[in-house]
Amino acid sequence: MSRTEPAEPAVGAPPAAGPVGSGGRTRQRPPALRLLARPEVGVFLGALAVFVFFLIAAPSVRQGGSMATVLYQSSTIGIMALPVALLMIGGEFDLSAGVAVVTSALTASMLSYQLTVNVWTGVLVALLVSLGAGAFNGWMLVKTGLPSFLVTLGTFLILQGVNLAVTKLVTGNVATDDISDMDGFDQAKALFASSFGVGGVQVKITVVWWLVFAALATWVLLRTRYGNWVFAVGGDRESARAVGVPVTFTKVTLFMLVGFGAWFVGMHQLFSFNTVQSGEGVGQELIYIAAAVIGGCLLTGGHGSAVGPVFGAFMFGMVNQGIVYAGWNPDWFKAFLGVMLLGAVLVNLWVRRTATRR
Repeated sequence: MSRTEPAEPAVGAPPAAGPVGSGGRTRQRPPALRLLARPEVGVFLGALAVFVFFLIAAPSVRQGGSMATVLYQSSTIGIMALPVALLMIGGEFDLSAGVAVVTSALTASMLSYQLTVNVWTGVLVALLVSLGAGAFNGWMLVKTGLPSFLVTLGTFLILQGVNLAVTKLVTGNVATDDISDMDGFDQAKALFASSFGVGGVQVKITVVWWLVFAALATWVLLRTRYGNWVFAVGGDRESARAVGVPVTFTKVTLFMLVGFGAWFVGMHQLFSFNTVQSGEGVGQELIYIAAAVIGGCLLTGGHGSAVGPVFGAFMFGMVNQGIVYAGWNPDWFKAFLGVMLLGAVLVNLWVRRTATRR
């Protein structure tokens, strides 16, 4: 007579039952508390508040062209914030993400121009370089046991120096040469930096890519075994390894995803402006990390979503452009970001405590 074995729950999956009530029975938490347990709820409310505020304070935001600009600013941050958020859920973060974007763009530009080849050759080589940098970060992390702060800080300094030194050596300047007249440029621009009309308003293609990547990341986190692995290694690496989670593979691929994001944003910058300034990118990594934190990802790992950073990036884009449309001094932008970051952390803390309160 055959015996049915009980199925094991997926690693990192949340428990189905609520707290134990009287008589030993489990009771479901109220729907409002279950909703608050979602990591993106706090940032959604914050993004809604910022949006309404600037609709009132800056009437020009209500115009279609202004909203398209806000979405464009949000998308260039959001595309990178997504893999950074996945990495944070996995318990790590990457300080080299900002300069890695510039490294990717410089590689594609200089290789294509100096060798006079089709720009797609430079694009593919830049992809390999970006994935290689991410793999190096992940490999160093798992092999040495060093904190990701130290590993990626070293990579940040290396890339920053290489960006400046190699660009000056090859071009004799701090910027690359214009590649807009090279073979394959128009096709690459259509993929990475084109615009399309919606109701008479020009919308950048990065907005579409941003939403597509967000949907894909959400599916991976919630519907795949790899998503369970990400939560598991972020929650407790050793416990995850003990139940068979491939910790090394998960960590390395998460860093490679950040490399992919850096490549994509770098290609957008290159084909939007035709040249690249080698000193750019410094400080952008903090913007990406802040967007993920505002989106509900914990620095300690094991908690977060892909939807939250979408709203976090939107808040950044809204504040960045809203200050300009309101006619305020743009020097206040970073101060607003600091307030948003602290406010989001406090809201996320309150949401988590409320959601877990019995």
